[in-house]
Amino acid sequence: MIGPVAFVGLGMMGQPMAARLVDAGFDVRGSDLSAKARETFAANGGKAFANARVAAQGAVILITMLPDGRIVNDALLGQGGAAEVLAAGALVVDMSSSAPMQTRGLAGDLMAKGISLIDAPVSGGVKRALDGSLAIMAGGDAAHIERARPLLAAMGKSIIATGPIGSGHAVKALNNYVSAAGLAAACEAALVAEKFGVDPSVLIDVLNVSTGRNNSTDLKMKPFILSGSFASGFAMALMAKDLRTASKLAAELGVDAGGARDAAELWAEASQALGKDADHTEIYRFLAARSGKA
Repeated sequence: MIGPVAFVGLGMMGQPMAARLVDAGFDVRGSDLSAKARETFAANGGKAFANARVAAQGAVILITMLPDGRIVNDALLGQGGAAEVLAAGALVVDMSSSAPMQTRGLAGDLMAKGISLIDAPVSGGVKRALDGSLAIMAGGDAAHIERARPLLAAMGKSIIATGPIGSGHAVKALNNYVSAAGLAAACEAALVAEKFGVDPSVLIDVLNVSTGRNNSTDLKMKPFILSGSFASGFAMALMAKDLRTASKLAAELGVDAGGARDAAELWAEASQALGKDADHTEIYRFLAARSGKA
């Protein structure tokens, strides 16, 4: 059995992911600034620490599930960073939604310390984190991915090697761009349908047996939007961040991706208007208000 394993970031996604590792029998040392998160993890059988450096002491694998790449970099290489106390030849698995180019830089900085890195962001939300069926996009050296595979397999159902370091984060951002574009389109279509006198739920039924079907029409429109619950568990601010990442990546690569740029601007505006705590499905509320419906 691999161990010990440090897991830094016990938030909405990190908590169930780390719990899956504990349930699979791994020796997991969880770390989070939130006392409540630490208490929850400890109650589920994990070892909880407030300080990432303490949790990382002697760990052979360290997993990060943090808000962005800057925070990952600080946790690992900042003052009192966790990288300094990892076991020799340790592997870092960044499962956060970080910027791809930033990930490449982090890989070089860690390599200078004898530490390897793969990026392995996830898709599927809290529901699939709870049942261990996440989709995991793994970028980096194939041997390092195989080293982490037993851990990844405890958290995800689909583990896809995406290419060189940073490619997992690139694919995650691009996936969320496509997802966000599909959700916005479905919301706009529902608003237009309702204005014409068509029940939006009927429109969704038609889309789901037609070519307009997508993840949002299938899994989000009725349960979270038309129901008015807006409780998918994924924040609008995080979606906006991922879209900025996708748009910025296109620009850095010299690709004129107008759709990604427009999506990033739309979601940034919506996030600012609705607040950092808004669920991403509340894009419907923003679009409705902009259309004059509400």
